[in-house]
Amino acid sequence: MRFHREGHGSPLVLVHGLGSRWQVWRPVLPALAEHFDVIAVDLPGFGESPPDGGRGDVPHFADQVVALLDELGVVRPAVGGSSLGGGVALELGRRGIARSVTAFSPVGFYGRGGAKWCQGVVGLARRGGAALGPVLPGLMRTRAGRGALCGIFYAKPLRLDPAESAADARALVAAPGFDIACRELGSWRFAGGGDIPVTIAWGTRDIVLPYRQAARARQLLPRARHVRLPGCGHLPFSDDPETCARLLIEAG
Repeated sequence: MRFHREGHGSPLVLVHGLGSRWQVWRPVLPALAEHFDVIAVDLPGFGESPPDGGRGDVPHFADQVVALLDELGVVRPAVGGSSLGGGVALELGRRGIARSVTAFSPVGFYGRGGAKWCQGVVGLARRGGAALGPVLPGLMRTRAGRGALCGIFYAKPLRLDPAESAADARALVAAPGFDIACRELGSWRFAGGGDIPVTIAWGTRDIVLPYRQAARARQLLPRARHVRLPGCGHLPFSDDPETCARLLIEAG
């Protein structure tokens, strides 16, 4: 499993969401690297990590992160996760692998309709990117293009770097692990467990996993810290990098 590593200090593992890659964390990496030994992973079948033939569900991805940590000799890291990666982070916390968890708009707090909505929205973004193909870079260089193509995931898409946005779209389209992970997405529900510090942060303008799901998270995790991210989308790291970095630093 490929990963990016930078910084010094206690370990912090970052896990991206469905169709994404480790680069989604770039807006917060400089601040985090001042405090942590940051390990941002590409899950199997995403980014630069090849598929591993596994189930593609949250427990399987958690298994692969554990195997990587064993290989690196990393024990009891703080874990941050986004969307699908938020579910992986919570699973690692439930297993006692993580010393703390910070999950941004995590999967697992929806009903059947919410899971299908998430699968449909991200799948539509992937098909749209595939259809646009070679014109993606040019569209991402325009304000209208970034607004239309990235507004699903970001509340403030005009802040995004055009080249990075095009690369993210290409990674979503090309991810060989997407289909199985998308299919398995609705099969996992958070069922509690674990006794570590947990922070759940949710953007109020999240289209993919709407903010109303945060109420379910509060019910199932009454002792967790629940943070509302006003004006942020599903991927809040460029919408409000200062707050996202602060939450990870405080939890770590």
